[in-house]
Amino acid sequence: MSACYTCDLIQQRDAGAAPLWDCIYRAQFWDLVHSYNTALPGWLVLVSRRHIAAIDEMTDDEAVELGRLLHRVSVALKGVTKCTKSYVVQFAEASNHRHVHFHVIPRMDDQPEEYKGPNIFKYLGVPLENRVSEADMNQIAAEIQRTLLEM
Repeated sequence: MSACYTCDLIQQRDAGAAPLWDCIYRAQFWDLVHSYNTALPGWLVLVSRRHIAAIDEMTDDEAVELGRLLHRVSVALKGVTKCTKSYVVQFAEASNHRHVHFHVIPRMDDQPEEYKGPNIFKYLGVPLENRVSEADMNQIAAEIQRTLLEM
């Protein structure tokens, strides 16, 4: 395992050893995955396939592809989860995830007020028993993947 867990996960995808939820869609510069430690179904993450620590390190091509993917993923997420809109957030500050990645988070119509805006992160990093199951992540991943491929 390297110092960057995100890079380790990319290597798994490259080797064809990732489950569907961790390999929903692979573009030239970005991978789309379902967050593995969330209680919110449909919490997606666009991950740079190249290790970069800050947005200003992106190439023009990476930035253009990201913009298109953010739009397409948001459309797919709305179609699959029936969310009102999606939040997009990027920090790359976690000790083992200092690798540019963008959270694309469904904001549901019935979202409790205490989980809106930045408080959406209360759904992340939850105990294992509160996380979205692997079966549910795979089902969402299959629907998102199918939607993206049809666009």
